[in-house]
Amino acid sequence: MASREELEAWSDRWLKANQEAEKAGDWKPLADFYTEDATYGWNIGPKEDVMCVGRDEIRDVALGLEMEGLENWVYEYQRVLIDEKQNEIVGFWKQIANKSDGSKDEIYGIGGSWFRLNDQLLIEWQRDFFDFGHVQKAFLKLIESGDL
Repeated sequence: MASREELEAWSDRWLKANQEAEKAGDWKPLADFYTEDATYGWNIGPKEDVMCVGRDEIRDVALGLEMEGLENWVYEYQRVLIDEKQNEIVGFWKQIANKSDGSKDEIYGIGGSWFRLNDQLLIEWQRDFFDFGHVQKAFLKLIESGDL
């Protein structure tokens, strides 16, 4: 198990890497945080889940294909909770779109990522959660305005 200090340092590196990815509009470099056989999943409706298996699929799909069109988005982490007994971290974030007119649009509801790290401080699995109804409504609005 990692120490509390190691998990806090990992969290700081993760948050910094996320900010760099947002500035670049490219989240693929985050794949280096995952184990070779990691899983990354999220729910997209009442009975539908997405599950990416392995670092390459996480890079290509979760951090690549799924983020296309979201280059103007930021995921501001509001709070990070660390469980050093289980090597788990939960981060709560807001989804914010920077619109072409200079304004911002935020998806309401709770969103976040739940991670389990191995002893080398690589992500073994990640599960994202968010209010799908709010996301769907915001995406439709942004499609109509030409901002997505």
